[in-house]
Amino acid sequence: MENNEKQVILITGATKGLGLADAVRLAKDENNIVIANSHRQLNEEELKAFQANFDSEIDVLVGDVASEDDAKAMIDSVIEKYGKLDVLVNNAGITQDTLLTRMKGDSFKQVLDTNLFGVFNMTKFAMKKMQKARKGCIINLSSIAGLHGNLGQANYSSTKAGIVGLTKTTAQEGALRGIRCNAVAPGMIKTAMTAKLGDSYIADWEEKIPAKRFGTPDEVAQVVEFLIKNEYMNGQVITVDGGLTM
Repeated sequence: MENNEKQVILITGATKGLGLADAVRLAKDENNIVIANSHRQLNEEELKAFQANFDSEIDVLVGDVASEDDAKAMIDSVIEKYGKLDVLVNNAGITQDTLLTRMKGDSFKQVLDTNLFGVFNMTKFAMKKMQKARKGCIINLSSIAGLHGNLGQANYSSTKAGIVGLTKTTAQEGALRGIRCNAVAPGMIKTAMTAKLGDSYIADWEEKIPAKRFGTPDEVAQVVEFLIKNEYMNGQVITVDGGLTM
């Protein structure tokens, strides 16, 4: 299959965690060209460790999704190299947790800029290209924290709730030109972030989760893959949380 016939997929925040799991799963399909975004230039050791996850090299695109200029430049560079962008996975996100009354305004804004404005920036410029092609798929990573909140995460929960509204509006506007947009809302997933939690905290959560365990990044990636392939899914938010949000 020639490169121009393959599906071009850009994943933001894809050098670790859920984004990396998405990249690994989607890159296994030889019909896909996967481009991973990093907010900073990886050093030689980091790049080598990243590429070790794949059977063949994949592009790493450096840029900060919170920057409108960077977002436009990244989309433009994909179009310049591949001639199209079929799928955008908005995964990039950060946390700065503390109780609301102790949270600094800068902390709230920094999380807002990356997690919500980042999705807006990337989606806006991707949609402009997809509209011309009259097709495209956008998948946003929300969280169950955006559906029912979470202690110490006023900033993070607000951004993830905002992503839900942005997803549904994008789906309505995109449908006019053959573009779909859905969201995935993970629950407690085994990542470097959750690995830092104390044993008692993890045990408490596992007791609350009907599945009695944390999910894996690949279980989230499986849903991302499904949403790319199912062309009748649009404007939906799928929770991947072991039954926590029933």
